[in-house]
Amino acid sequence: MEFGVSAPIRGPLANAASIRSLAETAETLGYDYLTVSDHIVVPTEIDSTYPYSETGDFPWAEGGDVECMEQFTLLSWLAAITSRVRLLTSVTVVPHRSPLFMAKSLATIDKLSGGRVTFGCGAGWLREEFEALGLPPFAARGQVTNEYIQAIKAIWTEARPVYAGEFVKFDKIGMDPKPVQQPHPPIWIGGESAPALRRTVAMGDTWYPFGSNPKFPMDTLAAYGARVQRLHGLAEEAGRDPASIGLAYNCAFHSTQAQQHRDGGRLICTGSPEQRAEDIRAFAEVGTTSMIINLTADDLGAMQERMEEFAANVMPLVND
Repeated sequence: MEFGVSAPIRGPLANAASIRSLAETAETLGYDYLTVSDHIVVPTEIDSTYPYSETGDFPWAEGGDVECMEQFTLLSWLAAITSRVRLLTSVTVVPHRSPLFMAKSLATIDKLSGGRVTFGCGAGWLREEFEALGLPPFAARGQVTNEYIQAIKAIWTEARPVYAGEFVKFDKIGMDPKPVQQPHPPIWIGGESAPALRRTVAMGDTWYPFGSNPKFPMDTLAAYGARVQRLHGLAEEAGRDPASIGLAYNCAFHSTQAQQHRDGGRLICTGSPEQRAEDIRAFAEVGTTSMIINLTADDLGAMQERMEEFAANVMPLVND
């Protein structure tokens, strides 16, 4: 199992010194991924439903906090200050940026980092942000996401790329450098819904759900496994080998103290090192090879301690 941890893009640790320290800690402790999330603007009034909370409220909106670093800029800086850890966009809201810009920027970062970029993709949920950015209609975000990913893959893999869609068209262009990774950086498709599963089958290398979506809860191994079976069924219907689709998982529940699941029993990835390791090994048996662990904290020392505890007490039980 490969493990990842999130780099801060907001709050008291969103500064050069703290991010550098956390990145160095991640590499020293053997983490495989640093993730960077994505918002360009944070509207001050939000009616959209946030998909990863029980209430639908966006936690950043509390107190009017709109701070966030720009994803691609931070990704490039992390590439410069690290040497081994992979850099995962978790996730890029694909309609937010021109596909030509994204293809060029990510290929450049992949080249400068020695082939360490993983492109996590999502369609987005925040209508007010789409409107502020002057993007294609929010209701069309699924189609836009599909077209943009297809266009990016064409740019990465074709000497003279051509693409003709409803929302992006280009011809008679060159777009170099190409990524170091061939045929292109891994594409992880975020999301838990049926469209996200279909997008994974059609154009993804790995399915990357978040376990905390109350519409599609995957806070038990049984629920996650059932969704994996649904993914595999869609792959078979489309004529794709299910084994060709990698499985990753973003675990929002991690805690050194056992937490109670809403339906009773212990919540996954909480409790003793042995309990957490047992849960992760069960995910591995389903086919999961990468897991992003929630080790965030607002204090630098506290976050480093959480990273150290997991690396020292849980990783060896999983991978040895």
